[in-house]
Amino acid sequence: MDLLEFLKPMPVVGILRDIPQGAEEACVKTAAQCGLKAIEVTMNTANAAEIIAALKTAAKPLNIAVGAGTVRHGHDLEKALAAGAEFIVTPNTRNEIIRLSCTAGVPIIPGALTPTEVQKAFDLGASAVKIFPVNCVGGPEYIKALRGPFRDIPLMACGGVNPENAQAYFKAGANLVSFGASIFDPKLMAAGDWKTIAEKLNKLLDAIK
Repeated sequence: MDLLEFLKPMPVVGILRDIPQGAEEACVKTAAQCGLKAIEVTMNTANAAEIIAALKTAAKPLNIAVGAGTVRHGHDLEKALAAGAEFIVTPNTRNEIIRLSCTAGVPIIPGALTPTEVQKAFDLGASAVKIFPVNCVGGPEYIKALRGPFRDIPLMACGGVNPENAQAYFKAGANLVSFGASIFDPKLMAAGDWKTIAEKLNKLLDAIK
């Protein structure tokens, strides 16, 4: 799967941390209704592997990619791949995780922050590099600064992305953005309040369109 090509029409990844098991169909319907094309379940979510598998089944007819996030260890990666994750996202740069994901033929977006880490992650085979936590080091201005020397490396902004600044990240040179609890709020998901989640998601995606 060419993840970047797939996400070109809507270059956004939604992060599902602590989504309750059983909410998969409602989640996928909400994503499809709003136009979100990619969602990731963090591996520190309870029953993450089972949720990924269920999300994939629900998402397949709606052409939404389902991945795994917060993949920090080898056992996380094994579970994610066994569950059928279509892409991998990590909060950091670990040679072994990137190498194993590339060997399995699954796109990986590792987390990095410094210029050295960005180059290292790309050299190891990253499809794109997640700049995290970007909001803590200058936001769009930091992406713009990285874009100078790293014109060939796809960058994903992660951390504090919202409807007010999303467009600024793309103007600064980001290829992708991602968001989590600001929209996929664990309390709202637990309450089954997908209407509020959809309203928040529409606001963000409208700002990007």
